[in-house]
Amino acid sequence: MATLKQLVIHCTATPEGREVTAADIKAWHTNPTSKGGRGWKQVGYTDLFHLDGTVERLVHNNEDSNVDPWEITNGAAGYNSVSRHVVYAGGCARDGKTAKDTRTPAQQEALEAYVKDFHRRFPDVRIIGHNELAAKACPSFDVQKWLKSIGIKQ
Repeated sequence: MATLKQLVIHCTATPEGREVTAADIKAWHTNPTSKGGRGWKQVGYTDLFHLDGTVERLVHNNEDSNVDPWEITNGAAGYNSVSRHVVYAGGCARDGKTAKDTRTPAQQEALEAYVKDFHRRFPDVRIIGHNELAAKACPSFDVQKWLKSIGIKQ
């Protein structure tokens, strides 16, 4: 068990307007590599923000400031034991290749409410984008700039 140090925001890197299901994520992450998956034991994210703003829990946690072994998801290598990872459906332009902030108004509203509540409960936990941990475009928007715009100072 480790102390929670960061909330990492991700995108699914799917085309704008394409919905993603929990089953999709589970297949992408846990299917064997021979079947197109990554062969992980666990999915990469705790919560999924659907296009309509619905938030779906993918991996249960006890909502405290510790990361128990059964709560660890595979969102960013080297950081999983001290992080919670969340993801929104989207993050690519319609071509499926170009990074783009495709959050729908409903996703933006849901993510803002989630992050504000999370920050209220865990003010010492840093909120970051996946691109702050790895050379990736994910989550296809500047999380630090967005946090300032919604009144969160870290």
